[in-house]
Amino acid sequence: MNTPLTTQKHYAGYVNIIGCPNAGKSSLVNAIMGFKLNIVTPKAQTTRHRILAIYNEPNYQIIFSDTPGIVQKPSNELHHKMLQYIDQAFQDADVLLLLIDAHKPCDIPTEYIERFKASLVPVFVVINKIDLVKEDIINRIEREWKEQLPNAHILKISALIGTGVKEFLNEIKNYIPESPPYFDKENITDKTERFIVSEIIREKILLLYKEEIPYAVEVIVNSFKEDEKIIRIQADIIVERETQKMIIIGEKGRAIKELGIAARKDLEAFFKKQIYLELFVKVEKNWRNNKNKLNYFGYKDAD
Repeated sequence: MNTPLTTQKHYAGYVNIIGCPNAGKSSLVNAIMGFKLNIVTPKAQTTRHRILAIYNEPNYQIIFSDTPGIVQKPSNELHHKMLQYIDQAFQDADVLLLLIDAHKPCDIPTEYIERFKASLVPVFVVINKIDLVKEDIINRIEREWKEQLPNAHILKISALIGTGVKEFLNEIKNYIPESPPYFDKENITDKTERFIVSEIIREKILLLYKEEIPYAVEVIVNSFKEDEKIIRIQADIIVERETQKMIIIGEKGRAIKELGIAARKDLEAFFKKQIYLELFVKVEKNWRNNKNKLNYFGYKDAD
């Protein structure tokens, strides 16, 4: 007589990460995934979209939602779109995570704190960058957040060097509901290859250019053709003014050449193939305040 096989339970859910710019949301996601999925720079507003990172184990699928940093005073239509993605994160979470920068704390607007208080799902306050500050400061921050969100679970980590990340992940698992996976277990993100390419190029622009230039830039991948040994990519860098176009290109094309070399290096590391990258710069005046342009560039209204 054959004994029936025992079916193991499976758990799946969304852990939505919210916090100020540069709190380390993307660094935390990358640390959990074990490789660089989301771009990271020292500049604010590096993340513009809501990006899902899909962490898989045999009995678990945890979808970590990396959101744009909280914009205190939206100055254009793009900022309003980014805030929509944060609003969406409050609505579909199985676990809500507020990430705090222990090194450079920022003021979380009262409206967000009230939303965490009213949450019907578990809330975690995760104090990040604990390697950069003294223990008494960490303890003070912990006390302050226990007062503001008395029902929240408080954890302390350093996403950049990995301190506490494993413990964080194990604790989060206790609050993931029983569910079949939402995505194929082979998937690592909800984003397309073209999106990943555009983000890598934009990361290099954030790192290589100063002042307003990175914030006035969007990257559109027009062509992604993959062969057995090489991927051929053509992308447009969108700016708002002719002067910005000249800065991106640089004298005798030196700046855009440096950008292409830096982007190609990371693209080859991600895709594990040779990359041929062709970049053009185009002007779309005031695109950050143009709803039609934002929609075309992929900044859809949150569901």
